Amino acid sequence: MDRKIKRDGIVTGIGAVLFVAVFFLNRALGFADQVLLICYLAAYIPTAFSAYRTVIKHIKEWKIFDEHFLIVLATIGAFLVGEYAEAEAVMLFFQLGKFLEAVSLEKSKRSIEKYMDIKPTYANRIVRGKEFQIDPKHLKIGHVIVIKPGERIPVDAVVTSGNSTIDTKALTGEAVPRAVKTGDKLYSGSINLTGALEARVAKEYQDSTVAKILDLVEKASERKGEHETFAERFTKWYTPIVTLLAFAVMLIPAFTFAKDDLYPWIYRGLIVLVAALPCGLMVSVPLAFFGGISSAARQGILIKAVGLLEDLTKVDTFVFDKTGTLTEGQFSVAEICPRRMGPEELLEKIAYAESYSNHPIAYSLREAYEKPIEKKRLKWVREFAGYGVKATLDGQEVLVGNQKFLNQNQIFCPKTGKSGTGVHLAVDGEYEGYILIRDELREDTSDTIRELRKRQMSLVMLTGDNEQVAKEIGRKLKIDYIYANLLPEDKVEQVEEFLESEMGEEKLACVGDGLNDAPVLARADIGIAMGGLGSDAAIEAADIVLMEDEPYQIITALNIARETVRAVKQNMFFAIGIKVILLILAAIGYVSMKNAIIADMAVMILTLLNSFWTIRYSES
Repeated sequence: MDRKIKRDGIVTGIGAVLFVAVFFLNRALGFADQVLLICYLAAYIPTAFSAYRTVIKHIKEWKIFDEHFLIVLATIGAFLVGEYAEAEAVMLFFQLGKFLEAVSLEKSKRSIEKYMDIKPTYANRIVRGKEFQIDPKHLKIGHVIVIKPGERIPVDAVVTSGNSTIDTKALTGEAVPRAVKTGDKLYSGSINLTGALEARVAKEYQDSTVAKILDLVEKASERKGEHETFAERFTKWYTPIVTLLAFAVMLIPAFTFAKDDLYPWIYRGLIVLVAALPCGLMVSVPLAFFGGISSAARQGILIKAVGLLEDLTKVDTFVFDKTGTLTEGQFSVAEICPRRMGPEELLEKIAYAESYSNHPIAYSLREAYEKPIEKKRLKWVREFAGYGVKATLDGQEVLVGNQKFLNQNQIFCPKTGKSGTGVHLAVDGEYEGYILIRDELREDTSDTIRELRKRQMSLVMLTGDNEQVAKEIGRKLKIDYIYANLLPEDKVEQVEEFLESEMGEEKLACVGDGLNDAPVLARADIGIAMGGLGSDAAIEAADIVLMEDEPYQIITALNIARETVRAVKQNMFFAIGIKVILLILAAIGYVSMKNAIIADMAVMILTLLNSFWTIRYSES
């Protein structure tokens, strides 16, 4: 538990023990009034210290009216009219409520961290043939490490020796282990299952996959949702109004019909202050949002800010990237179409040129080539995002990319006229042919699109692929709007057009997985990155990260968002409704201070229970 929460719990406990001791000793011994005042003040001071400190801080910031101001005003008044026990009881229950709030929020955060229990605790570094166990944070790029069977991979690395199977469930949710060999990438947070692996560090700890995921969890509470802002805005106006109401209850009778009997009216005004405390409202709203984030994390969905849950309920348009999002992103070579050179030479040159690229198409080309890449044959490589690659291979200038890329470099590139993605090659300014690449739809893509259509969402697909492939996929999925042959800047421009057409509170969500998708994800109202092992840039730009490569997680996220907002609204209406009733009854004298305290605690407990429902949400 957090140190501050523990300290607050201890202080509240001390106050409670002192209060109980004074209460029963007074019943047994009958203290004099001055002695009783000193004893209750001794119990009151430690209990009320944090509330007074908060009030002083808020006065300095010109934020006077809040629940702390109400409780301080009410308890000071109770002491002045001689109700010492009730003054301490009110402050004690208030601090107990604050403590329960802190514990509840901490529990919600811990449930996220428990699900994301992927932080490595040590790394085995090899130095001059000797093995040393060190903190993963001390590893540098290029260091050699050993990962033994059963150990968690400490940082992102590349296998230099050994074969094994890797459990990536904590990252991707996939239950099937992944086989790795020399040259394969390892992602921190995964677990080595079978053989020992020697690997070279590719990223320092703070830049590795596990650190980025944990950072998302830690920052989950930074952005506030509209309902939470409303709760605070409501309190800003509510507090001065009920304070004035309390003083009206105290003072109006003093100047009219009760000049000789002020005590009952002052006491009634203090009851109004206690009854007005908005603790249940201020606790239940953030807790419900944290519960939603916690539920999403258990489903493998990382949400960077609580406000996004509410935004999700307002989405009316989904914009999808095609490759790696709607489709598997695991391309295979369908056809090799050379112009002058042989098919093997065409594949070789394209595979070499794409050897430094992380694009799924580049992986498929290298996989089809099957031979090791001799890096010394390449002297210079430059990748143009959304276009292709320019390289110097065996002293020749090689261009590999889409039709637009070669045409821009003054090389005539014909259309393939076939379904699939054409990867074209030019050597020293001469067109040499193309390789046709095909991709398949993800297993649950059709179900996801069908469910979104049921919810009357507008569906858009933006892709850099050719129009023929885009239309074929679009027809299969019954997508409303299809845009093909787009560069990253074209995608942003198209998204901005959709954003301009939004009405009222409508939101637009973009779903993608690659480097090319990062600008679009950042520009959308809600950016959703597919796959925990997707592009670093896409994960950084996105608001929500789907750890499993399953589009249907979008539907799960929408369901969680809907239930979370439902709980928030219920808590708000219930807390406000009960407060209004209590205030009316307190003002006309039908509620005692003890009953006001009990009612406030009941409201808080009921809203807490309702919020916990979202934490226990499970996919139906």
